[in-house]
Amino acid sequence: MTENSLSGQVAVVTGGSSGIGREISRRFAAEGADVVVADLQAEPRTGGEPTHELIQAETDQQAVFVECDVTQQAHLDAMAEAAAELGGTDVLVNNAGIFRGEEFTEVTEAEFDQMMAVNVRGPYFATQAVIDQLLDGGGSVINLSSVAGLEGSGDFISYCTSKGAIRLMTYSLADKYGPEGVRVNAIHPGIIETSMVTDDVPIIGGESEEEFLQTVPLRRFGAVDDIADAAVYLASEMSGYVNGESLVVDGGMTST
Repeated sequence: MTENSLSGQVAVVTGGSSGIGREISRRFAAEGADVVVADLQAEPRTGGEPTHELIQAETDQQAVFVECDVTQQAHLDAMAEAAAELGGTDVLVNNAGIFRGEEFTEVTEAEFDQMMAVNVRGPYFATQAVIDQLLDGGGSVINLSSVAGLEGSGDFISYCTSKGAIRLMTYSLADKYGPEGVRVNAIHPGIIETSMVTDDVPIIGGESEEEFLQTVPLRRFGAVDDIADAAVYLASEMSGYVNGESLVVDGGMTST
């Protein structure tokens, strides 16, 4: 990336306190953006300094934390207001999400509804909350889908359903708002080393780690900076003619 490729931009990152969202927030700031970190809590799940404080220490950029449950409209409105105070949203990263394995016949309605509320309704209404700001000067929406949004899995049926919905939402928003200067794209990560796959569903560190690794032609799991690289590209003018795209960052998993 070119230095300061996001200079003067205001970025909103949901789920920005931990994992992929934390690294995207830090990288955006390093590239010159002011950042709204929107998450359930300021502290990272794995401990450490809150993301917005780390950005303030590492860069000259403004960074604010907003408590945000993406299933709550009032929280999304507060997120949008915080971005407006910084000058208005130029980039929205819909990163907040949940992940779990399941036995299809044992999933309850409440569990299914929670998956859809966080992974689908959240990005939908987060985008709605800031769309007027994005339209004001053109901008970029980046939706975090998954390889599970491209290929099915009998072990993760509700998760695959939610991420497939994000892929189609991305295409639809790109069609609607592209003519008005707002680009909408999706990133489809493979297995990325975060607490989701070490704690929530222990793929890394679990009994099947080696089995999963053999499905990756590069023979390594992804790192959060692999996804942050993709996000910076999609947020910047380097991808100025990229709209309605699914950018797969999976080490080659889906190619085989």
